[in-house]
Amino acid sequence: MFSNAFRSTVQLRASVCSFSTTRLHLAGRPKIYTKTGDKGTSALFTGERRPKDDVVFDALGTNDELSSSIGLAREFCLDQGDGVQGIVGQLEQIQCLLQDVGSNIATPRDSATAPRLARTEFDADGQHVEDLETWIDAMDQELPPLTSFILPSGGKAAAALHVARSVSRRTERMVVPLAQEQRVDRSVAIYLNRLSDYLFTCGRYAAMKAGRQEVVYKKPRAPRVKKTSPVIEE
Repeated sequence: MFSNAFRSTVQLRASVCSFSTTRLHLAGRPKIYTKTGDKGTSALFTGERRPKDDVVFDALGTNDELSSSIGLAREFCLDQGDGVQGIVGQLEQIQCLLQDVGSNIATPRDSATAPRLARTEFDADGQHVEDLETWIDAMDQELPPLTSFILPSGGKAAAALHVARSVSRRTERMVVPLAQEQRVDRSVAIYLNRLSDYLFTCGRYAAMKAGRQEVVYKKPRAPRVKKTSPVIEE
């Protein structure tokens, strides 16, 4: 009986110690929420706080949306499997680069310190754009010539890649004014422009590898107007 009671006491103490250790671990862990943005402002990489509807945060939010849509497309590519394994790795690399794009956008080039500018410089030698062009050319060699406008289609992976392509265009539209004002590196806008071309080609490539037919644009026929004979009054 004593043995059982002792064993129960030891187990209880062990549970308390484990719970205390867990609480201590959580106490030193940074929380997801900071409450610093509750007043409608957020911080740039430089520490400057601006209203959340500032054009910089519009660009940052759209860039985040772009990465999320690419992530979804990547998952559909994983599900599709055969023929698009190479795209999966490329899309993951692009998502990582979009984090660097975000750092560049969040560091105003017209006001940040030299060390921060150097730390967040993006694709100064154009290598990332060249990678996209190489991937585009490799896929394009396998694709049939594009002779008509196509609609987003060709399976889940292909359609999701077209969605990501349209978000890339929107991100570019957000970034171009900032680049023109030299608040963002011009290389960011160039990369986003080429990225949309890459995602378009990826969409076509994924459709081909899935054995799916792309839907081609066809001009809808205008409804026929029934002709009526004029009424002659006597």
